[in-house]
Amino acid sequence: MKKSTKTYLLVSVVYLISQLHGYYVNGLPIVEFDYHPYENLTQTMTELHETYYEISDLYSIGRSMEGRKLWALAISGHDAWRHEILRPEVKYVGNMHGNEVVGREMLLHFAELLLSNYGVDDEITKFLDTTRVHILPTMNPDGFERGIEGMCFGVVGRYNKDGYDLNRNFPDMFEVNEDPIQMETDAIISWLERIPFVLSANYHGGALVANYPYDNLTPEDKAEDPQQYSECPDDDVYRNISLTYSYNHKTMYMLNETQCNGNFEGFEDGITNGADWYWTIGSIQDYNYVFHGCMEITLEISCCKYPRADTLEDYWDENKIAMLEYLKQVQRGIKGIVMDENQNPIPRARVTVIGRSNFYNTTIDGEYFKILMPGTYQVEAAADGYTTHTETLTVREHLYDVTEFNFTLATEIPEPIDDDPSSAVKHDSISILSFILSLISLCFMFR
Repeated sequence: MKKSTKTYLLVSVVYLISQLHGYYVNGLPIVEFDYHPYENLTQTMTELHETYYEISDLYSIGRSMEGRKLWALAISGHDAWRHEILRPEVKYVGNMHGNEVVGREMLLHFAELLLSNYGVDDEITKFLDTTRVHILPTMNPDGFERGIEGMCFGVVGRYNKDGYDLNRNFPDMFEVNEDPIQMETDAIISWLERIPFVLSANYHGGALVANYPYDNLTPEDKAEDPQQYSECPDDDVYRNISLTYSYNHKTMYMLNETQCNGNFEGFEDGITNGADWYWTIGSIQDYNYVFHGCMEITLEISCCKYPRADTLEDYWDENKIAMLEYLKQVQRGIKGIVMDENQNPIPRARVTVIGRSNFYNTTIDGEYFKILMPGTYQVEAAADGYTTHTETLTVREHLYDVTEFNFTLATEIPEPIDDDPSSAVKHDSISILSFILSLISLCFMFR
């Protein structure tokens, strides 16, 4: 059953377009409003990194089936090349469907917006001083090369080289995904295993809506009703971060705009639960959330999948504020380190918000991160071989006011051996009696 959408928002103040100054080195932008095939994309990302090398790191997370590198650009005010303890990691992924291309271009412009405004714009500077951002413009570079500009519908270029839909290719909580894991998918999985991402979104086209987990249903629920709300434990947070994007987007929150010229009934407030729209197995957002504790949504940002290049500047104008405001939501909730009595971090400890059926596994450094709405929560930290610790934590309303609390777990003491002297006498007596009975049995055997 679809839930009625509430219009209240716990969203930060809209970041005015006039504040996004867009200062560029030598007064000229590096990223043009045009499509960037693989070679051009590689050159553009390299140039962004070399121009802003002090606050960026260019790296590849793997390769596509046709051998193209999956380039990612990390951006932060300091040490963009490494994880820093308790600095949250966020990411954007574009173009996993090769013919849905607007997100790919928006991410290049967003990277330049962050890089060129660091040290110039106070809001962007504060964000990058407290967060590391990773931008992967294309997960499916092979499919992009086959797409056709101006084709708003269809599947030409959608799939990877071997014909697999990458947004149906991840392990799934609700049922076994029998499709073989593709190279591009495996690169994302390995990326998530290396970096403890907290917040993420992946970009699509063909609709205008922010879509949040779950995307799938249990087989039993599916048999009863294949289109129903599939609520996850953090539904309140997911609705809020989705509304953050839709209401900071120029038109996504408008019902008539989300109808895409009559192709859809429209989405109230510009958001939808995934399975309430249509169910799908093996989605990237469910995988991020279920298997790695990273809150990810799917952003459909263009009614046309592959619009003409001369419309890209309009799409940028619609999305640029929302792109920043969404990622800033990582700066609310709770975080900290789970450690033992000797101040050593405990990896893979379980941090649970009481009343929610999921938990967060701590990182190799013992860190936990949890985006939560303002309120008071009972939070439990537990690990095998340690005592459990529960603490009452209050989440405050304002961004950059994250509640930080470190849990200390004591090593469990093994059950003591009973050293009562009378017990020892009893034990010895039983042992002697057993020995005598054994001798008697042997005597009877050899008579």
